Amino acid sequence: MDLFTRKLRKKLKKYPVLYMHDGQNVFDEYTSGFGEWGVDECLDSLINSGTAPCIVVAIDNGSKRLNEYNPFDNTQFGKGEGDDYVAFLVKTLKPYIDKNYRTLAGKENTIIAGSSMGGLISYYAALTHPEVFGKAGIFSPAFWIAPQLTELTDSLSSKLNGKFYFTIGSNEGQQYVFDMENIAEKLASNSNTMIYSKVAVNENHNEKNWRNQFAEFYKWIMADGYNYVIKIEED
Repeated sequence: MDLFTRKLRKKLKKYPVLYMHDGQNVFDEYTSGFGEWGVDECLDSLINSGTAPCIVVAIDNGSKRLNEYNPFDNTQFGKGEGDDYVAFLVKTLKPYIDKNYRTLAGKENTIIAGSSMGGLISYYAALTHPEVFGKAGIFSPAFWIAPQLTELTDSLSSKLNGKFYFTIGSNEGQQYVFDMENIAEKLASNSNTMIYSKVAVNENHNEKNWRNQFAEFYKWIMADGYNYVIKIEED
């Protein structure tokens, strides 16, 4: 890269990056098996109304999703491959994105988000790599498959000071709501994180719910400020 190009790149605007799992469901109904989040249309609307923009990197899941997004071995589903997946994000994908796109590479501008198993691995990535992921969106997390997260939260959360958005539908089941709220409360008690926790009334475990919550998540996660926030909607 010559001197002129380096100077030009310094002047060009740079952007935060949002990494999202189950990438085939993020943008396009055609590639999704269960419906899309509509992230592109949502961001177009939000950015046009003044919300800060970002780069979205959507990563398709592989054929062994329950293993790929679980960092722990499971007697029912087999070996956890989540550590390998997170290592790929941290050591391969993020460096590539930062090298080839105009990114704000610091943790305060690096967001990770997903739903169900994607919510689980988003939380795990932010918990174990707080130096990389400073913000996380945890939608309907499948914490039931990884009870080890409770103890891990107790041991690691004191190192965290970022922003975490938790949401789950009230129709998803009382135990799943409890699992999410339990982790969120432990995180709040043991760390200096900012937390937004929401039980969405009459919503289910599906893309329609996550699409409905995305704009609220994005506006909050991108906003400046240092207030500690918990919001819970219940019947």
